[in-house]
Amino acid sequence: MAKHMDTGKEGEDLAAAWLQEKGFEIIRRNWRSAKYEIDIIATLDDCIHFVEVKTRKTDNFGFPEEQVGKNKLRQFIDGGSEYMFQSGTWNKVRYDILAINITEEATEYLFIEDVYL
Repeated sequence: MAKHMDTGKEGEDLAAAWLQEKGFEIIRRNWRSAKYEIDIIATLDDCIHFVEVKTRKTDNFGFPEEQVGKNKLRQFIDGGSEYMFQSGTWNKVRYDILAINITEEATEYLFIEDVYL
């Protein structure tokens, strides 16, 4: 497996654990349908959260949250809509980004809630 895929898997594992520590219930991980993919689908307080996880071990290519551009965000939101079409609707929906920086000193989390185009 490519190193960036190892980092991505490690980040998703860390993200799921971090979200659970914060009280989220993980519904699905790595949900896929046609051209859509969502890293984590979770709930908290009667709200469904679609979470895009970005992980970096170096800042050579910028911060992880900077990797979610307009096209990725559009695909992410469309994927959440497709999930709700297939699985039922929710009254409260949020699209979030969880950026994770892993260094030798620490693992840092930046949770950006309610992102939209």
